[in-house]
Amino acid sequence: MKMRSASRTLSMVLLAIGLSAADWPQWQGPDRTDLCRETGLLKSWPASGPPLLWKAAGLGEGYSTPSVAAGRIYAMGNLGDQECVIALDDTAAGKVIWSTPIGSVRSNGGGMPGPRSTPTVDGELVFALGMNGDLVCLESATGKPRWHLDLVKDFGGEMMSQWAFSESPLVDGDRLLCTPGGKDATMVALDKRTGAVVWKAESPSGDKAGYSSIVMADVGGIKQYVQLTGTGLIGIDAASGKFLWHYDRMANHVANVSTPIVRGNLVFCSTSYGAGSALVRLERVQDGIEAHEVYFLPGKAFQNHHGGVVLVGDYLYGGHGQNKGVPVCIEFATGKIMWRHENPAGTRSAAVLYADSELYFRYENGVLALVDASPAGYHERARFKLPDNSGKPSWPHPVIANGKLYIRDQNTLLCFDVKKH
Repeated sequence: MKMRSASRTLSMVLLAIGLSAADWPQWQGPDRTDLCRETGLLKSWPASGPPLLWKAAGLGEGYSTPSVAAGRIYAMGNLGDQECVIALDDTAAGKVIWSTPIGSVRSNGGGMPGPRSTPTVDGELVFALGMNGDLVCLESATGKPRWHLDLVKDFGGEMMSQWAFSESPLVDGDRLLCTPGGKDATMVALDKRTGAVVWKAESPSGDKAGYSSIVMADVGGIKQYVQLTGTGLIGIDAASGKFLWHYDRMANHVANVSTPIVRGNLVFCSTSYGAGSALVRLERVQDGIEAHEVYFLPGKAFQNHHGGVVLVGDYLYGGHGQNKGVPVCIEFATGKIMWRHENPAGTRSAAVLYADSELYFRYENGVLALVDASPAGYHERARFKLPDNSGKPSWPHPVIANGKLYIRDQNTLLCFDVKKH
């Protein structure tokens, strides 16, 4: 009953803000899990891939994964000397509707120029974070700015290392959440309509920002925001901004990237550079929340550099290795490695998406593979090389919305038909 009730509530919210239940309005989808709920999708492709509906240009330089909402696609890119948020018409072959500069291109992101955050669409508003810390609220219809903040100047924000801000902002009711990092404002809650500060959360260790994005959890009646920072996992009380807990064994000091996975009172997270992965159990205590390690997997067992991990049923799936995307299946509750496929379809890191019993592994060299989401073993159904590959790392995550697969590669957005007909 609880699951059906939650599903009805989500459907009502989507309808109220003009979205369809199959839209993808933010980073990793409606609930930030990279689990697409659509069914009736293709189970195999020809060697050339699924049918290409259209190809659009105009997204500029960058690694931003697109969001899809109410017939539009939203992305970010460097256009000339300006970092921009861009809206495209999904019904007109990706024609650019508007492009709004949010700040000058001041940083090359450690040799990887261009934004890498996903715009968050919330009805009439869209929120985005630039690589230099420019946080903006725009009108989704026109791109007109509503407000602008600078995470560095306004909050003393600090990144853990050289690769610039990469977080995708989270909307929760009337609030917008993000992670400036640093001793004064590890995380902040803002009034989404005005940008006014609701609270600033400080972690005891002054955690600098990592490259991850916030997810929500509810443990023992305490609603909280869970984030992977520069020093590890943290939990912040949603109502007050109070620091609740910290866990750091699986963190590294170079780049903590993957979005945490929350199920009930359990949190899984993985980082690379030899660090590893862990499952943490959160427990309600009198003074708040305590984090207890359930298991730890050393880097040689499983480390996700970037590209993320998905939880499907009782099993985790993701790419293993630093700058590698070796497909691995892990039992969520125990950490047992169910299988590892040492001969992946593509090379280097892989971004992963789940839809209709299948995993979509998008490799850095532009290969996309369709793999069964099964703990029984690795079974690849299809693979193809993306057309017109830019030659730069293919990092944006695959997105499926309304029966269409969207793949961004720098200035180009590809739209494929993956619905059975």
